[in-house]
Amino acid sequence: MTNTKIRVLIVDDSAVIRYLLTEILNQAGDIEVIGTAQDPIFAGQKIRDLRPDVITLDIEMPRMDGLTFLGELMKTDPIPVVMVSALTQKGCETTIKALELGAVDYVPKPQINISVGITNLADDIINKVRIASKARVKKVQKHGSDLENLFSQPRYNQFELKTTTDKIIAIGASTGGTQAIREIITALPEATPGIVIAQHMPPLFISTFAARLNSISRLDVKEAHPGDRVIRGTVLIAPGDDHMILRRNGAMYYTEIKHGPLVNFVRPSVDVLFSTVAKYAGENAIGIILTGMGEDGAKGLLRMKEAGAFTIAQDEESSMVFGMPKKAIELNAVDKVASLTDIPKIILEHI
Repeated sequence: MTNTKIRVLIVDDSAVIRYLLTEILNQAGDIEVIGTAQDPIFAGQKIRDLRPDVITLDIEMPRMDGLTFLGELMKTDPIPVVMVSALTQKGCETTIKALELGAVDYVPKPQINISVGITNLADDIINKVRIASKARVKKVQKHGSDLENLFSQPRYNQFELKTTTDKIIAIGASTGGTQAIREIITALPEATPGIVIAQHMPPLFISTFAARLNSISRLDVKEAHPGDRVIRGTVLIAPGDDHMILRRNGAMYYTEIKHGPLVNFVRPSVDVLFSTVAKYAGENAIGIILTGMGEDGAKGLLRMKEAGAFTIAQDEESSMVFGMPKKAIELNAVDKVASLTDIPKIILEHI
């Protein structure tokens, strides 16, 4: 009989963590830990011999740190990776860097009472490994020593963007979204209409993500606050654990931030944002749904389309996880399905 279990390699310098993760993952039934490695050098050989479906990866390890290993892995032999590290809790920038390098997701490793802490995270770890096993990861073509060189030059700067008024671009994403959003935002010119984004991410990470985008983009990117105006050349990202709502006062668009109940089990919800964009911007909007697990955003995108907005879904080939775009396509909420590299060009051509 063919073994259909998700085959996992654990890479961590702590024998205790390797043992605990093995126990947690093996109890899931559909997951099998096929090996462990105490550092990336040992891991390299085991990857060649065992060909795991998913790797769990620490950051602080001897001989080579996890981020360096992740970057090399994604350049040569990409495999879905879930980061399990204390630094993904302690250092938001480290987490964003890992996601930019190609990690599918992350789990913050507890630093006190590790055995109890890891056990309490068992369901989260198992779920993220399952999601990672379905993710599509691709080789990263890296030039130079700095990752941000990948996106330092906008891809479509040959396009002249005509002056626009009362336009809104709304973007929703989840798993894999940090990479996808970065590729779009860094390709757009200064005169791009105001952009509002709902990305599923915990509270502490949004401001760091926004700051990194701001540093490599020609647009002004920030975490959204109540009353922020949505104007040309700006990007507003919904805070973690709060919904972002678009409002309009005359010709002026602005944001409201509300805690509210979970929608589609998440907060911020893409559906919440898209539904208010449909109501207040209508045909003056472009809606874009990107990579992510689940179906958040599909119904909101349909409302946008019904209100006259132009709607785009990332295609399966370029999506890390095709769940959210697929659901929107199934609902007939999408005007155009496109690869991630083509979406910025389509935005500018449509405007």
